[in-house]
Amino acid sequence: MSRHAAILAADAAAGRRHAALATVVLAVALGALGVSGFFDAERFADAWPAVAQISSEMVPPDFSRWQSWLRPLADTLAMSIAGTALAVAFSLPLALLAAVNTAPNAVVQQLARLLLSFLRSVPEIIMGILFVAAVGFGALPGVLALGLHSVGMVGKFYAEAIEHTDPRPAEAARAAGAGPLQIIQRAILPQVLPQLADITLYRWEYHFRASAVLGIVGAGGIGFELIAALRLMAYDQVSAILLAILACVVVVDATGAALRQRLR
Repeated sequence: MSRHAAILAADAAAGRRHAALATVVLAVALGALGVSGFFDAERFADAWPAVAQISSEMVPPDFSRWQSWLRPLADTLAMSIAGTALAVAFSLPLALLAAVNTAPNAVVQQLARLLLSFLRSVPEIIMGILFVAAVGFGALPGVLALGLHSVGMVGKFYAEAIEHTDPRPAEAARAAGAGPLQIIQRAILPQVLPQLADITLYRWEYHFRASAVLGIVGAGGIGFELIAALRLMAYDQVSAILLAILACVVVVDATGAALRQRLR
């Protein structure tokens, strides 16, 4: 077989493998949708009158209480910033312990990865409920829930970024007699700082949206106002609050995008 024919045969085999994998993924996705009842047309038909009724009550939005939402929105923004700062403060040291090329030994690396997996596996809303029970209502339980849950995610992304750094600067620093901390400071972190900044800003954008949800369980912020309006079935105020949250999310996302652009 000629070289050209071998390349074509390898490409064809790779295409078949990819097609088989895509078929399996599609079958699993369709199966999951079926198990969840997504293809039950009768349930959707029965739900439509209720959806139409609630939608009609949400229009037009009622912004008469907009001034009372300014402080909760500011609390939500503060929660997102504080939660991000807390996550970064814990994530970077844990990421250095969890990355293969910076961990002091295999035992420490596995323990750090286990801790990150544990924090990642507990949803922030569950943490929010636990912290509300522990420290009371307000923004503090929201900050703790966002920060600790995000340590699991941010630490994992940080560790992966650190593991994919070019090993040659670290080897050169080690050959020059640099210690482990000096290698991290001089050879590894300079390579990944832009990527770590990107991850941090993306997480901050997510935290603002998550902060609004945590308010529903008593962690303060605009979510508390949202759940209060839902309990009163004041759907015109619900739609107004949702629009206010949307506007703030757009501003936060745009700010994050501008900061990422300046850091490049």
